[in-house]
Amino acid sequence: MTFSPPAAKNPPIAHVLVVDDEPLIRWSLAETLTERGHIVTEAGNAQETLRIVTRADDRPDVVLLDYRLPDSNDLGLFAAIKRQAPEVQIILMTAYGTPEITAGALALGAYRVVSKPFEVQDLATLVQEAYTSPHQHD
Repeated sequence: MTFSPPAAKNPPIAHVLVVDDEPLIRWSLAETLTERGHIVTEAGNAQETLRIVTRADDRPDVVLLDYRLPDSNDLGLFAAIKRQAPEVQIILMTAYGTPEITAGALALGAYRVVSKPFEVQDLATLVQEAYTSPHQHD
């Protein structure tokens, strides 16, 4: 008779960077992710995001990235994050999701493209999936 090990009660903890110019969206995502045990950093624009991603000592594992920010409204920021930290999983959030944006993000290596509005709990589950999916560690 074989016994499988019990399922881990505590899923692996990810460092998640939540990037959105809407403070309420950042707050609700940060609250939910923190409740699930993740470490959350917030950024409200592209400049702040790149500053956080380029800190090699404290790089996020997963980035929840809003497509449209005050200083970024294309996939340039997405591409810049991937250049700085190719191993980071990025989930793109957009209220303006066109097939072109989705295809472009996926071509650049997005883990998933999520349309706004979304269920915060669903996104938290997606973060867990992105973090535990097979991806390169340095």
